[in-house]
Amino acid sequence: MISVVGHTAIDHISRVPRFPPVNGSIHIIDRKVYFGGGAANIAAGIAKLGEPCTLVSAVGGDFSGSEYERWMEQLGIERQFFTIPKSHTATAFMFTDEAGDQITFFEWGASVAFEHEDSPSLPFVHMATADPGFNVRVAEQSEFATFDPGQDLHRYSKEQLDAILSNINVLFANHHEIVGMEKILGKNKQEIISRVPMAVITMGKDGSVLHEKGNSSQIPAIRVKMADPTGAGDAYRAGFLTAFYRGYGPLTACKLGTVTASFAVEKTGCQTNLPGWDQLEARYRDSFGSILEPTRSN
Repeated sequence: MISVVGHTAIDHISRVPRFPPVNGSIHIIDRKVYFGGGAANIAAGIAKLGEPCTLVSAVGGDFSGSEYERWMEQLGIERQFFTIPKSHTATAFMFTDEAGDQITFFEWGASVAFEHEDSPSLPFVHMATADPGFNVRVAEQSEFATFDPGQDLHRYSKEQLDAILSNINVLFANHHEIVGMEKILGKNKQEIISRVPMAVITMGKDGSVLHEKGNSSQIPAIRVKMADPTGAGDAYRAGFLTAFYRGYGPLTACKLGTVTASFAVEKTGCQTNLPGWDQLEARYRDSFGSILEPTRSN
């Protein structure tokens, strides 16, 4: 089973014509509330693709009996939750301009529980945005671990990032996060990539790059009509992790991640338009041709 560690959150997603200057303001074109949180988004994507998944996360007293809880139950996501009854579930406030750029403000809420809870030892785990110390402990104790820093990158110290990189099998990051990691670690991109067996760098409309064993492979993005970019990276990881866990090779897994992301951006909300495996395969064939059979058994 795939485990995912990190935030469960409520997303407030707003569209604005442009970002205001400092001390300025701008009107909001549209605002809606969605299910979110990086780890929960990935877990939902994996579950939609038909793979059993456990979400290790933290929620507040507002989660029990909520629509979000019912949604997770419908998806069949197993939940190992730290609950803080007097707190509320983490909340993200996201603003996307007409160019597709985005600014996020994140309130941790119940996610502060990660700081003092015991971390599990897991056979196959992805660590999404969460408390850095908790993720370090998970990485050190687990058999196969993958990691993306997400919006919590600024919370990591050099020592924590070093520990993570020394204990993971796959690093996921977008091009902005790689720049941030370079500043924290005092290393360049190639030095960071060389620390891990495999790295996947996503670059929005410019696709992604797989780095493995000193080689690089470019994967183009799939052109679709984008409604909102929120959750594209999480959907990519869900597709990759499901495919890799099922035995597909890294390049095929990247392509399947790309296809999963193409569904996510077609509608607003990170979990609104996640595909099933049959949908994924059909769009894969349209975009990349016949899908190769898994190269190994898990």
